[in-house]
Amino acid sequence: MATQANQPLPDGYQLQNYRIRKVLSCGGFSIVYLAEDENEVPMAIKEYLPASLALRNRGDVLPAIAEENLATFRYGMKCFFEEGKSLAGLSHSNIVRVLNFFRANETAYMVMRYERGRTLQEHIQHQRGGIKEDFIRRVITLLLNGLREVHANKLLHLDIKPANIFIRNDGTPVLIDFGAARQTLTERATRLSPVHTPGFAAPEQYRKRETLGPWSDIYSIGATMYACFDSGAPPPADQRLDKDKYVPARNRWSGKYSEQLLQTIDWCLRLDHLRRPQSVFALQKVLLRERDPTASLTSRSADFRDLVQKLANWRPGR
Repeated sequence: MATQANQPLPDGYQLQNYRIRKVLSCGGFSIVYLAEDENEVPMAIKEYLPASLALRNRGDVLPAIAEENLATFRYGMKCFFEEGKSLAGLSHSNIVRVLNFFRANETAYMVMRYERGRTLQEHIQHQRGGIKEDFIRRVITLLLNGLREVHANKLLHLDIKPANIFIRNDGTPVLIDFGAARQTLTERATRLSPVHTPGFAAPEQYRKRETLGPWSDIYSIGATMYACFDSGAPPPADQRLDKDKYVPARNRWSGKYSEQLLQTIDWCLRLDHLRRPQSVFALQKVLLRERDPTASLTSRSADFRDLVQKLANWRPGR
């Protein structure tokens, strides 16, 4: 089905106790707005509005949904709402903070804390391949603290990529824009095109979805680290399954970055999910070993906590 062009809610629109200020982003699944609450505190509001199922014309508030799309649209809205409910139960400095979720205008909304900074994708484009290894290790290790919390609550992100990693002005990362609801919707509505980000989505997001797990997000973390070096993603996983043209990181950037980090990226990007790190904690232990490839994978818990605390206190330029 051809994707339609949905019109956002107009600037100044009153949505419950929030006033829309402007559009922050507009994609095929949702629209994200900058808004203010009754105390003029800025918020980011995500509106469920899949363009393949619903159409909102200029001047309208309610979307037009064809009868044959109605059941699928409502199922996706239920998934979106449940995801908002689950995320609202998480409180971690490296995960986007969901403050509220509600239904209105025959769809659903997720209200999130508005963060100031820029995405990792914007940082990569600004640096043009000049990102240092220490920066990658620090940002990814901190981000993994948040991802561990996600997995501990039996959730998956399923859309980790540089554009969905926000670097605050203080240098700390936050994981935004979860893709699990989109993934669930496309599993049920097989006539819809799957919502994948080529190069960052794990192989099992294309085939054998029953094998999805923490290792799927870990594949995306590996692809994200790869993109920090290359300013682009590795070959899409579905193409790799047919004919793997992936050039290992340890071959492409040997001598520029530590062998241990390059091998870790290649480990995360294995096509067989059983050959990748099976947990965020396993990956963190390797990243925290830094440049010593001979170090034992079993580190004392006190040392690990100390390193994590040091990373939490890290600021740019220190």
